Amino acid sequence: MSGSLSTHLQPASEQPGSRRVPRQPLALVWFQRLVRGIVVGDVLAVSVSLVIASFVRFGVGNGRLLDVSAASAAAGVLIALTWLLTLWASKSRARRIIGQGMAEYQRVTNATLIAFGLVAIVFYVGQIDFARGYVALAMPLGWLLLLANRLFWRRTLLRLRRDGRCLNGAMLVGPAADVARAVTELRGNVKAGYRPVAICITDDPAGMSASARLAVAGLPVVDYDDVVASTKTARIRALMVAGDLPGGRDQIRALGWQLENSRVELILVSRLTDVAGPRIHLRPVAGLPMVHVQLPQYSGFTHSVKRVFDVTATLLGLLVLAPLLAVIAVLVRTDGGPAIFRQERIGRGGVPFTMLKFRSMSVDAEQRLAALVTQDEGNGVMFKMRDDPRVTRIGRVLRRSSLDELPQLWNVLRGDMSLVGPRPPLPAEVDRYEGAETRRLLSKPGITGLWQVSGRSDLTWQESVRLDLYYVENWSFTGDLLLILRTLTQIFKRDGAY
Repeated sequence: MSGSLSTHLQPASEQPGSRRVPRQPLALVWFQRLVRGIVVGDVLAVSVSLVIASFVRFGVGNGRLLDVSAASAAAGVLIALTWLLTLWASKSRARRIIGQGMAEYQRVTNATLIAFGLVAIVFYVGQIDFARGYVALAMPLGWLLLLANRLFWRRTLLRLRRDGRCLNGAMLVGPAADVARAVTELRGNVKAGYRPVAICITDDPAGMSASARLAVAGLPVVDYDDVVASTKTARIRALMVAGDLPGGRDQIRALGWQLENSRVELILVSRLTDVAGPRIHLRPVAGLPMVHVQLPQYSGFTHSVKRVFDVTATLLGLLVLAPLLAVIAVLVRTDGGPAIFRQERIGRGGVPFTMLKFRSMSVDAEQRLAALVTQDEGNGVMFKMRDDPRVTRIGRVLRRSSLDELPQLWNVLRGDMSLVGPRPPLPAEVDRYEGAETRRLLSKPGITGLWQVSGRSDLTWQESVRLDLYYVENWSFTGDLLLILRTLTQIFKRDGAY
C-alpha cells in the first residue's frame, strides 16, 4: 500500500527504501531552556510586583522600606511561594500549553486568582491583620507582569518556529485525505509545535486529489507494520492518528500498548473544529471513552457577570477618558462637520441599533463612494482602501490608534454592545448570511474581539466569520480580559488599521 502511494507522490530517487525517515534530536534542549527562561521570568514578575506594592504601601525613606515588620516580610514571602506554587500546580508551563496563547494566559490568570484566594482564606482563618492595599496592588501588577513574561517567551518561540526550529517531529497515520489535511494544517500553523516528518497511508491513495498529493509530496512513506519501529528508531516525538484506522479503536489501543515506555505522544486528530479545549471533557465509562463537548450557553450567571463588568468598566472608562473625548471631538469638528458618525448595525438577535464612532471621513464621504468602488481592497463584503482619500487627517490618526471607536462605550452602557464580542455587522452583511453565519448574532457585538487582534481589515470574509463564530461558541470571562489586554498591545502594532 505504501509503495503505491510513493509512486504517486515521489520521484524515483525518493522511493521508499531510498529515503529514510529523518532522525530527530535525542533531547528537547530548546524546551528545557525555554522553561528555565519562563521560570526565571515568573519569579522576577512575582518578586517585582510584591516589592513595588511594599514601596507603595509602606513608603520609602533613605533608600529603604519603612515600617516593614518581620511578620509583613514573612507574609510577602508566603504570598510569593503560594503564587509560584499555583503557577506550577496549574501546569502553566506544560509542553502542550507553552506557546499556545489564550490557553496559557488563562492558566496564568486562574493560578493568580487561586493564589490570592488561598492567601485571603489563610489570613481570614488565621485572623492575620495584613494591609489590603498591598495585596490589591500586588495582584493585578503581578498578573500583568506574568502575562508580559509569557507573551515575550511566546513571541520568541513563535519566531523560532517560523524559522523551522523548536518543532517536534510527527508521523501521521490514517486515510490519505485525512493525513493530507492534517499535514496542511500543521505546516500552516506552526503554533501547534509539530513538523510532519513522515506519513503512513492506510487506504488506497489512488483516489487522492491533486492538492492532497501536493500536500504530502516529499514526505517519507512508512508501511503500517513499521510505524511503531520507525517512531523509535527515528526518535519521532508524536504519532498522530488522522481519521479512522483499519480495525477501529482496537488498533488505536494496540498502538498505545506498543508505544508504552517510549517518549512518543499518541495524538488523535479530532474532527471537531473550532471547539476550545475547556469545552472538551473525556470521561471513560466501562472502558468506553466518551468525549463530552460542552454546548455553548448564551445566558446565565457568567453572562450576568459579563454585563456587570461591561457597565463598571465602561463607567470608569468614560470618567477617565472624558477629557480625551472632548479634545478629539473638537479636533474632528475643525472641518465644520459633526464629531460623531452614526451608522446602523445589527446587534444580538438581529435587532438593529445605531452605532457611534468619531467621524474619520469627510462630510461628503457617502457621495464619493461610488467613484471609488473599483478600488475596493476589502474582503468582498466591506469596502476598504488603505489610502482612502475620503479619510481626514485627524481621522487617519484616529483609525490607526483605534480612538475612533471610543464613542461605542456609550453603546456598551446602553446595552447594544459589549466591550468584547463579535464584530458589529452592517445590515447588508446580515442579508448575505447563509446558515452558520447567523450564529454571530447570538452574542452582543463588541468594541473589540478576536477579529480586532487578528488582522482586522486584512482578514478575508471567511476568516472574519470563523473568528467571530469561534468567539461566540467558546466565550469565557478570563478570555475577555485577555482580549482586552491584547487589544491594548494591538493599538501600537496597527495591523489592519486603515
